[in-house]
Amino acid sequence: MTGLLRFIGLVNAAVWFGAALFFTIAVGPAFFSDEMLAIFGSAQAPYSRAWAGLVAMVVLKRYFLWHYVCAAIGLVHLLAEAAYLGRPLARWRTGLLLGIAVLGLSGGLWMQPKLKELHTAKYNPQLKAEERAQAGVSFAVWHGVSQATNLLMTAGLLAFLWLSASHNSSEQRRPVSPFLYKA
Repeated sequence: MTGLLRFIGLVNAAVWFGAALFFTIAVGPAFFSDEMLAIFGSAQAPYSRAWAGLVAMVVLKRYFLWHYVCAAIGLVHLLAEAAYLGRPLARWRTGLLLGIAVLGLSGGLWMQPKLKELHTAKYNPQLKAEERAQAGVSFAVWHGVSQATNLLMTAGLLAFLWLSASHNSSEQRRPVSPFLYKA
């Protein structure tokens, strides 16, 4: 059972890190590439960047859902490992996992809705030019914060994967019998 628990934890950490890295390096930049903007007319077309941004937001919603699922699996895994092996939670791994989960939740539940609101205002032809410009400036700031958060989260996931893979199996104790607990 300890081998299965370890396998589940490693696969989850690897898939989670891999998804974050792939999104950051390949998927994210593709939304505003020349090929994508050509689909919406061209890079100079009036709303090509607006449409590309809307597509990016749809994918980002799913990206953050993936973070939530992997964080939940990671937390359940750490709790199951601690309960089954009869040892306390590893402070670094647990703290790192909770930090990454908080960053993911803040990105998906707070930053992305804010970015969507600012994106809508930035490209809304019914708003005055100065309001659109102000929304564009705010969007750029929030987008920078979002990018920095994503990079921090990806670095944290690399560290979490490393800690999960290098977890010292010699420290593992035998499974604890549920009959040893006193009421």
